[in-house]
Amino acid sequence: MKLPKLTAQERARYEWQMWVDDFGEAGQRKLKAASVLVTRVGGVGGCAAYQLAAAGVGRLILAHAGNLKPSDLNRQLLMTTDWLDKPRVESATRRLRELNPNVEIVAVPENISEENAARLVKQADVVVDAAPLFRERFLLNRECVRQRKPMVECAMFDFDAHLTTFIPGRTPCLACLYPEDPAHWKREFPVFGAVAGTVGALGAAEVIKLIAGIGEPLAGRLLTMHLRDMTFRTMKIRREPGCAVCGEKRKPAKSAR
Repeated sequence: MKLPKLTAQERARYEWQMWVDDFGEAGQRKLKAASVLVTRVGGVGGCAAYQLAAAGVGRLILAHAGNLKPSDLNRQLLMTTDWLDKPRVESATRRLRELNPNVEIVAVPENISEENAARLVKQADVVVDAAPLFRERFLLNRECVRQRKPMVECAMFDFDAHLTTFIPGRTPCLACLYPEDPAHWKREFPVFGAVAGTVGALGAAEVIKLIAGIGEPLAGRLLTMHLRDMTFRTMKIRREPGCAVCGEKRKPAKSAR
């Protein structure tokens, strides 16, 4: 694929990150050519989207339904108080365009569902999964495996967070890590914005590495973070041969809508 050229204004904007070893202008042009789906854009996904827009990813697809509530404002940094009772995804779009007008923002006022998962994943080169419900996460995982798209998995609870990257054909998938919907996973949970923002920013770093082809992503490894005592560890994720999504006996996938 022929990569887009950078304008003089873009070179000035991204100058410092193009000083990064093995990234340079070639890496910046790869970011400009890329499309990333972020779902959703709350405390975790919103921070990931903000960092990706700042870095110059060419196209961000934001999927998030619903209107802004007061309880969102402690962590969702793409939202503003004057936007209460209005669609979250519109506030996110407005804030990202203010940050970087060079980035194309595609706002989708929907959460991931059976009806839209295939269509949305098809539009992206990389997916950032920051959905609060495992139903949405499993749908994204299924479609990323079927369409062979990498998915950066971000999650947090209280002062704990985890991050990994699934690359179809190379790593286990989310269903290998969680064969069933965890019973304790709830829509509402204790959260500090600083913890959500930490894992969101790290997720953005994973996306940048995947697109630019630099560094070592967390492929097949799970990073766990316990920010109460600032302990971090990585562990290998085992591929399950019988996985219903990526295993040897998986059912043939349906065609994309």
